Amino acid sequence: MDDRRPLWQEEPAARRRMADPVRTAAVRAVIIVAVTLILAMVAFLCTLARSWFAFPAVLVTVAGTIVATWAVLDVWVTRQVWVQRFGVQSEPSSTARQLRRERRKARRQERRQPPQERSRTDRAAA
Repeated sequence: MDDRRPLWQEEPAARRRMADPVRTAAVRAVIIVAVTLILAMVAFLCTLARSWFAFPAVLVTVAGTIVATWAVLDVWVTRQVWVQRFGVQSEPSSTARQLRRERRKARRQERRQPPQERSRTDRAAA
Protein backbone atom coordinates (compact mmCIF):
# COMPACT_ATOMS: atom_id res chain seq x y z
CA MET A 1 0.00 0.00 0.00
CA ASP A 2 2.95 2.36 0.50
CA ASP A 3 4.07 2.01 -3.14
CA ARG A 4 2.42 5.26 -4.13
CA ARG A 5 4.03 7.22 -6.91
CA PRO A 6 4.22 10.99 -6.62
CA LEU A 7 1.80 12.94 -8.78
CA TRP A 8 4.65 14.75 -10.50
CA GLN A 9 8.38 14.57 -10.59
CA GLU A 10 10.43 17.74 -10.54
CA GLU A 11 13.06 18.12 -13.22
CA PRO A 12 15.82 20.73 -13.28
CA ALA A 13 14.97 23.77 -15.37
CA ALA A 14 16.69 24.08 -18.72
CA ARG A 15 17.21 27.82 -18.22
CA ARG A 16 17.30 30.05 -15.17
CA ARG A 17 14.10 31.96 -14.58
CA MET A 18 13.87 35.62 -15.42
CA ALA A 19 14.48 38.25 -12.78
CA ASP A 20 11.33 39.41 -10.98
CA PRO A 21 11.14 42.91 -12.53
CA VAL A 22 11.68 41.48 -16.00
CA ARG A 23 9.06 38.79 -15.49
CA THR A 24 6.57 41.37 -14.19
CA ALA A 25 7.13 43.55 -17.25
CA ALA A 26 6.80 40.53 -19.55
CA VAL A 27 3.49 39.45 -18.00
CA ARG A 28 2.19 43.01 -18.27
CA ALA A 29 3.25 43.17 -21.92
CA VAL A 30 1.58 39.85 -22.77
CA ILE A 31 -1.69 40.94 -21.18
CA ILE A 32 -1.62 44.31 -22.99
CA VAL A 33 -0.81 42.67 -26.34
CA ALA A 34 -3.63 40.13 -25.84
CA VAL A 35 -6.16 42.86 -25.06
CA THR A 36 -4.95 44.87 -28.07
CA LEU A 37 -5.42 41.86 -30.36
CA ILE A 38 -8.96 41.37 -29.03
CA LEU A 39 -9.68 45.06 -29.62
CA ALA A 40 -8.34 44.77 -33.17
CA MET A 41 -10.62 41.80 -33.83
CA VAL A 42 -13.62 43.69 -32.44
CA ALA A 43 -12.76 46.69 -34.61
CA PHE A 44 -12.43 44.47 -37.69
CA LEU A 45 -15.73 42.68 -37.08
CA CYS A 46 -17.53 45.96 -36.37
CA THR A 47 -16.14 47.36 -39.61
CA LEU A 48 -17.42 44.33 -41.55
CA ALA A 49 -20.82 44.70 -39.91
CA ARG A 50 -20.85 48.43 -40.66
CA SER A 51 -21.57 49.13 -37.02
CA TRP A 52 -21.40 52.60 -35.48
CA PHE A 53 -18.91 51.16 -32.97
CA ALA A 54 -16.28 50.55 -35.67
CA PHE A 55 -14.74 54.04 -35.58
CA PRO A 56 -14.26 54.23 -31.78
CA ALA A 57 -12.97 50.64 -31.82
CA VAL A 58 -10.37 51.49 -34.45
CA LEU A 59 -9.24 54.52 -32.43
CA VAL A 60 -8.93 52.40 -29.29
CA THR A 61 -7.03 49.74 -31.26
CA VAL A 62 -4.54 52.32 -32.52
CA ALA A 63 -4.01 53.58 -28.96
CA GLY A 64 -3.69 49.99 -27.75
CA THR A 65 -1.07 49.28 -30.39
CA ILE A 66 1.00 52.23 -29.16
CA VAL A 67 0.66 51.07 -25.55
CA ALA A 68 1.53 47.47 -26.51
CA THR A 69 4.65 48.63 -28.31
CA TRP A 70 5.63 50.63 -25.26
CA ALA A 71 5.05 47.58 -23.02
CA VAL A 72 7.23 45.33 -25.18
CA LEU A 73 9.99 47.96 -25.19
CA ASP A 74 9.61 48.16 -21.41
CA VAL A 75 10.44 44.45 -21.15
CA TRP A 76 13.58 44.94 -23.21
CA VAL A 77 14.71 48.03 -21.28
CA THR A 78 13.97 46.41 -17.90
CA ARG A 79 16.03 43.37 -18.86
CA GLN A 80 18.94 45.54 -20.02
CA VAL A 81 18.86 47.59 -16.81
CA TRP A 82 18.73 44.46 -14.65
CA VAL A 83 21.70 42.90 -16.45
CA GLN A 84 23.65 46.15 -16.20
CA ARG A 85 22.99 46.50 -12.48
CA PHE A 86 23.40 42.93 -11.32
CA GLY A 87 25.49 41.56 -14.17
CA VAL A 88 25.72 38.09 -15.50
CA GLN A 89 26.84 35.69 -12.83
CA SER A 90 29.66 33.90 -14.60
CA GLU A 91 32.81 32.21 -13.45
CA PRO A 92 36.03 31.96 -15.38
CA SER A 93 37.03 28.53 -16.53
CA SER A 94 39.16 26.53 -14.12
CA THR A 95 42.09 26.66 -16.56
CA ALA A 96 42.13 30.46 -16.65
CA ARG A 97 41.80 30.61 -12.88
CA GLN A 98 44.70 28.18 -12.43
CA LEU A 99 46.96 30.18 -14.78
CA ARG A 100 46.21 33.41 -12.92
CA ARG A 101 46.91 31.70 -9.62
CA GLU A 102 50.29 30.48 -10.87
CA ARG A 103 51.24 33.93 -12.20
CA ARG A 104 50.32 35.56 -8.90
CA LYS A 105 52.33 32.99 -6.99
CA ALA A 106 55.38 33.58 -9.24
CA ARG A 107 55.10 37.36 -8.75
CA ARG A 108 54.90 36.97 -4.97
CA GLN A 109 57.94 34.73 -4.93
CA GLU A 110 59.85 37.19 -7.12
CA ARG A 111 59.06 40.02 -4.71
CA ARG A 112 60.21 37.93 -1.73
CA GLN A 113 63.63 37.11 -3.25
CA PRO A 114 66.57 39.13 -1.95
CA PRO A 115 67.87 41.80 -4.41
CA GLN A 116 71.14 39.90 -5.12
CA GLU A 117 69.39 36.75 -6.30
CA ARG A 118 66.99 38.78 -8.41
CA SER A 119 69.83 40.55 -10.22
CA ARG A 120 71.57 37.23 -10.99
CA THR A 121 68.36 35.89 -12.47
CA ASP A 122 67.94 38.99 -14.60
CA ARG A 123 71.53 38.73 -15.98
CA ALA A 124 71.07 35.07 -16.83
CA ALA A 125 67.91 35.83 -18.76
CA ALA A 126 69.60 38.63 -20.74
